Amino acid sequence: MKASLQLRMSQQLTLTPQLQQSIRLLQLSTLDMQQEVARMLEENPMLELTEEVAFSSGEERVEHEQPEQREMAAEESDHGDDDGDVMEWNSAPHSSDDDNDDYPEQAALQASMREHLHAQLAVSKFDDRDKLIIGMLIDALDERGYMAQDLAELAELLQKGQEGEQEITLDDLETALVQLQYLDLPGIGARDLGECLALQLKALPEDTPERDLAIRLVTEHLDLVAAHDFSRIKKLLRCSDEELRRAQNLILSLNPKPGEAFDSTVADFVVPDVIVEKHRDRWRARLNTSAMPKLRVNQLYASLLHQRDEKTGSMAAQLQEASWLVKSLRQRFETILQVAQAIVERQGAFLEHGEIAMRPLVLREIADALELHESTVSRATTQKFMRTPRGIYEFKYFFGSGLVTESGGICSSASIRELIKQLISGEDPCKPLTDGRMSEILAQQGFKVARRTIAKYREAMHILPVNLRKTL
Repeated sequence: MKASLQLRMSQQLTLTPQLQQSIRLLQLSTLDMQQEVARMLEENPMLELTEEVAFSSGEERVEHEQPEQREMAAEESDHGDDDGDVMEWNSAPHSSDDDNDDYPEQAALQASMREHLHAQLAVSKFDDRDKLIIGMLIDALDERGYMAQDLAELAELLQKGQEGEQEITLDDLETALVQLQYLDLPGIGARDLGECLALQLKALPEDTPERDLAIRLVTEHLDLVAAHDFSRIKKLLRCSDEELRRAQNLILSLNPKPGEAFDSTVADFVVPDVIVEKHRDRWRARLNTSAMPKLRVNQLYASLLHQRDEKTGSMAAQLQEASWLVKSLRQRFETILQVAQAIVERQGAFLEHGEIAMRPLVLREIADALELHESTVSRATTQKFMRTPRGIYEFKYFFGSGLVTESGGICSSASIRELIKQLISGEDPCKPLTDGRMSEILAQQGFKVARRTIAKYREAMHILPVNLRKTL
C-alpha cells in the first residue's frame, strides 16, 4: 500500500486537568476530601486556611436566612485575573440565637474491645506473668470477641523460643482463658456460640428465673433450640411450656457477638455534608460548615507574582493549581447542595412521616431536574450524608425502585420494607406470618408484592424465616 496523507474531522472529548480534579473531588467522601486538602496544603505554599478549622463534629447553629443566603461565597481579591485569581472561599455568614442540640453527630469516643480489656487487665490483681499471657489471648480474639484460634496451636507457637520458667504451656493458656472470660465482659473469650451464651447466663444472678434451664439449653441442646424442636427439648429436660418459654426468652436477650458492640459505635461515625431543617413549612438543605475547609489562595505570594507579572515558572504553576483547587471545592459543595435540595423536595413525605411515606426515586430524575449528567449525580450521592430530624442518612438511601399499587400508583421499595417490618413486629410469636401470607395481606391493602419479593426484602433486613421466628 502507498503511504498517503488524509485529513479527517472528528469530535473528541478531552478532560482538562481542572475538570479531572473537579470530578475526583466530587466523588470523594468528606473524610477523603479533608485528607486531600491537608495534602495540598503541605505541598502547595500558595494555599492557606483562613482560620483554624476543626473537621470534627460540632454544634451547628439553626439558620433563619432565606435559601439564597445559604449559598457559598467565592470572593476575588483586587489582585485577581483570569491567570491567577486570588480567592477567599467561605460559607456565607449565618446568625441565630437558637442552638441546635437535637442531633449530636458523635458520641464520646469509645474504646475498642481490646483497649477496654487491656485497661481492665491493667487494674486487675493478677501477677505480671498471668497478665502477660492474658494479654496475648486478648490480642488473639477476633472481632466478635471469640477465641477462634486453637489453644494447642497457640501454645506450640509460644513455646518456640521460650525456655525454663518462662515457658508457656497449654495449661497456662487454658487457665488464662478462664481468667479472661471472667473479666467484666461476659461472653468474651468463648470458643463457640454455646460457650458464649453460657458465660453470659452464668454472669446473671443465681435467682434469675430459668437461668439453670437456659444454661443447659445452650450447652447441651443448642441445635434443638435453633431448630425449634420444642417437643424433644421438653422430653429431654422434663420442663413445662412456660418454663421453656422463659428460658428461651432469656437466651434471646443475650448478645451472640459481644465484641461487635464496641467497634460499631466508632464505625458508624460520619460527618454529614448537609443538614436538613424545616423553615416556614418547607424542608431546606444547607451545607454543614464544619465539613467545609475554609481555604483560599495565599494573597501575599499571589500579590508578589502579579507585581512581577510572572506568568510561568513553578510559583505561577502552584498559583494556578491553588486557584483550581479552590474553585473545584466550591463547585463540589455547590453540586452536593443542589442534589441534596432536590432530594429533600422529593422526599418531604419521608421527613414528615418516615419510611412508610418514602417515594420511588432514581438518579435520572434528579439529573434531569438539575440538568446534570447522571454520573455526576451518582458521584454527588456516594458517601455523602445528610442530617435530618429522623437521623443521618447517606444520599443513596433516598433512591430506590418502585412497585405498582392496585390503584395504578407507585410505592417505593423502602415503604414495602417498612410495611413488612410492621407486619412482623405485630405478628403472633406462636403463629408467625409466612412470606406468602404477608404477600396476601399487602395485596389486600393495595400493594402487589410477590412472595419472592417479600422473601428478598426480609432477608435484606436480616429478619429470620418463619420457622426460626416461631416460639412456643
